[in-house]
Amino acid sequence: MRVSTRGDYAARALLSLALHPESSPTSVREIAERTVLPQPYLEQILLALKGAGLVRSKRGVGGGYVLARDAGDIQLSEIVRAVDGPITAGDFGEPHTDEACNHEGQCVLLTIWGAAGAHMREFLDSFSLADIAEMANGESPWPS
Repeated sequence: MRVSTRGDYAARALLSLALHPESSPTSVREIAERTVLPQPYLEQILLALKGAGLVRSKRGVGGGYVLARDAGDIQLSEIVRAVDGPITAGDFGEPHTDEACNHEGQCVLLTIWGAAGAHMREFLDSFSLADIAEMANGESPWPS
């Protein structure tokens, strides 16, 4: 599995909000400056994150984005899924469906690809946004 640039940018944007938990919303411009991300692309990503219920927005003067939930309640896997879709090892079918097992070795490979995607989801589920913010602040060790 490969996390897309969009998934990386989404994680960086939400990490920026978690690292600066102001009570007032943070503008897209400010998030873009702090993360060195292109503002137009960041706006699209934040809209997707809003649609997934990970951020809330306020319009107008003093507007911007805030986390919709506590950073400890937002998993890295949720962020990636919000902008990249399901976390899988590839676009393969399920074993034992649609005659997938009629081809030499295909069923076992489909099972392995499915397990690889499950391991990736489990690994990303093990990190909350708060965990990542603590690592970024040097308050806890980085994953090994």
